[in-house]
Amino acid sequence: MAKITYIEHDGTEHAIDVKTGLTVMEGAVKNNIPGIDADCGGACACATCHVYVDEAWLAKTGTRSAMEESMLDFAEGVQDNSRLSCQIKVSDELDGLVVTMPESQH
Repeated sequence: MAKITYIEHDGTEHAIDVKTGLTVMEGAVKNNIPGIDADCGGACACATCHVYVDEAWLAKTGTRSAMEESMLDFAEGVQDNSRLSCQIKVSDELDGLVVTMPESQH
């Protein structure tokens, strides 16, 4: 289990315990976190789960796959720390992870 803090574009924070093995997106959807729609259900096919990973956590969340890079081409406000939350698997190492939703996803 890892505690993940989801921050809405307006600064509202939601600290949630997410089971190991789920994705950051699944944790958000299961807990009704606003700003992560996950229209494709986690298939890396829509970019509606776009988040900004806190800089301190970039190395631990891994690198973007080619498919993820392709989907981010359709997202608004992409930054160097942009990820699709459906592509970040929760592990004990991610306890304390902080992600922020872009303003375009509210």
